[in-house]
Amino acid sequence: MSMQQRISRIRHIVMDMDGTIYLGSKVFPFTLPFLEMLKKKGIGYSFLTNNPTRSPQDYLRKLSGMGIPCTPEQMLTTSQAAVEYVQMHMPGVKRVYVLGTASLQELFRSHGFVVTDENDSAAPDLLVVSFDTTLVYPRLCKAAWWASHGVPYLATNPDRVCPTEEQTVLVDCGSIQKCIEHATGRRADVVLGKPDPTMLFDLEARLGLQKDEVAMIGDRVYTDIAMARNAGALPVLVLSGETTPELAARACEEGDLVVNDLSEFGKMIEDYKL
Repeated sequence: MSMQQRISRIRHIVMDMDGTIYLGSKVFPFTLPFLEMLKKKGIGYSFLTNNPTRSPQDYLRKLSGMGIPCTPEQMLTTSQAAVEYVQMHMPGVKRVYVLGTASLQELFRSHGFVVTDENDSAAPDLLVVSFDTTLVYPRLCKAAWWASHGVPYLATNPDRVCPTEEQTVLVDCGSIQKCIEHATGRRADVVLGKPDPTMLFDLEARLGLQKDEVAMIGDRVYTDIAMARNAGALPVLVLSGETTPELAARACEEGDLVVNDLSEFGKMIEDYKL
């Protein structure tokens, strides 16, 4: 099937957020026109982020403040996915040690879990490691301790860094996992979020979509594009975030679509989607 044919079949677009529709606190100028075009074409859209530092409600408020229209049903986060995974696949878990932000900890509490801390000597039922912008050394060491003692271990996402326009490197969950692995020899038992396709499969089932009716847009090959490939969706890599043209040339595969940004993909939709 040609790329034109693949684009013409798209009924729903799933978008990464940071690096795709905005960078840090700045919305890209092409984002709102792109969303308006989708609305006129009758194409649905959702936002999916691997960043679990905020609750879904936090993201809805952020998007609203940027003028980006989004309903709760259109917001997909790995924090939600983590709670839902534990509820569905680990029904015996009650006590959780969460190496994550206060927002993520509160999300677990709001669903009936007991969140332990580094001063609790009793082993938790589950270790959850996340992108923790509040990370302090004693909490990291306690997480490594529980990992070294065989506590079931779930990570929210594999990202090494979080995109930012600031002059810094935001060390993300994947790098924290590597720290624990190097210290203990233990890898996470389950790593959620992109590139795992589960969240896309759940969306397709909920909306009654076929896999080739969905496009996944993002700025990272190893998470966004890999998720699309794993789910059988159309992978669309934008060069407005982490990935450089040189890296895209090395890492992309046949069937991947590489564009500069959402506006370029939007033009293709307008040309091909009758």
